[in-house]
Amino acid sequence: QVQLVESGGGLVQPGGSLRLSCAASGSGFSINAMAWYRQAPGKQREWVATVASGGSTNYADSVKGRFTISRDSAKNTVYLQMYSLKPEDTAVYYCYARVTTYPTYYASDYWGQGTQVTVSS
Repeated sequence: QVQLVESGGGLVQPGGSLRLSCAASGSGFSINAMAWYRQAPGKQREWVATVASGGSTNYADSVKGRFTISRDSAKNTVYLQMYSLKPEDTAVYYCYARVTTYPTYYASDYWGQGTQVTVSS
């Protein structure tokens, strides 16, 4: 079993910055892609950014140029550095990982519990 635990959310003023972290724990697994999603009140969950196992990244247009996703493979951790935050970035942010478990080599999707980010003056 793999667990994802997020941290780093909070309240920030517009124009401010936050850094989210998500650490994967467990045994007998390897992580393929990792990503961040978010869900604002009354809206569907939306994709924010992805980092592949090789390090390539992709971003939603709404955050491109303001957010940076990165990963530390040795620590099984993914980060989301957020700059120039706007009120519309307010949401619960969820960590996602595509995981291969051993010895079955079965691939599964895992989600964190979510961390609240509120951008408000």
